[in-house]
Amino acid sequence: MTPADPIPQPPTLAQWLDTCGLPRLHAQVLLHHVSGLNRTQQLAHPERALDAQTVARLDALAARLRAGEPLAYVTGEREFYGLSFQVTPAVLIPRPETELLVDLALQRLDALPSTATPRLLDLGTGSGAIAVAVAQARPQVQVWAVDASAQALHVARGNAARLVDAARPGGPIHFAVSDWFAGLDDATPRFDCIVSNPPYVAQHDPHLDALRHEPALALVGQQPNADGLGDIRRIVGAAPRFLQPHGWLLLEHGYDQAASVRNLLHAHGYGGIVSSRDLAGIERVTAGQCPQPPGFAADSKIV
Repeated sequence: MTPADPIPQPPTLAQWLDTCGLPRLHAQVLLHHVSGLNRTQQLAHPERALDAQTVARLDALAARLRAGEPLAYVTGEREFYGLSFQVTPAVLIPRPETELLVDLALQRLDALPSTATPRLLDLGTGSGAIAVAVAQARPQVQVWAVDASAQALHVARGNAARLVDAARPGGPIHFAVSDWFAGLDDATPRFDCIVSNPPYVAQHDPHLDALRHEPALALVGQQPNADGLGDIRRIVGAAPRFLQPHGWLLLEHGYDQAASVRNLLHAHGYGGIVSSRDLAGIERVTAGQCPQPPGFAADSKIV
């Protein structure tokens, strides 16, 4: 008589972490996402057994990660500016360096006279990360957000509904489907700040393969071009119509594009042009004030 095969025992937390084939941090994030156990709890109880249903779900998500899918799409969320945003493959994954764009916009909004009604427009809002972060940080600011993708706006509206108090003094975020400014008209108010993290990846950039899971529209735009600046040119040329007289245009761009963006702003008469560096020391955001007020120095600067 052949003895029955032993029933496989479910793995412990430590065993699954050791055998899942993922970097430890990614594996711990998946465990937290599926089981609700944070890293401290995982470290405190490595001997805890996982049930079969949890293991099956973990293994399925781990396989997606091993196939190259970004962690944010696998878990459906990404932290940005201290807030947890839902993300899908319809939107670009928010990056930490884009938090600089939020910081710089808040600085300029804070400098407005106290009697002003501050307004900000987020062009190409994607997940709504920038618009929502500003609305949450400055409840008095009126925030508008547009995107050419209706699918992206669906994600952005969902994030705003979860994270922004609709009763805030500045009101709910105004969302609209728009190819940059094309969907806005003369009834749209002028803005103190227009911000954008637009497509800026060149059409033959070797990094595109590593970004293949993210929407091409958000990376290279509707009309990919050799230097990646096609959409930035459109924004720079059209923004003055929608800016307050001394309003600011702030643009995120690639690591090697700051000088070109400064030149574009100069050519269109912007003043106070400045490029700001992210925490890695890279010129990441360039801003210009439009129109150029009297007395502004013509030379740009880097901070």
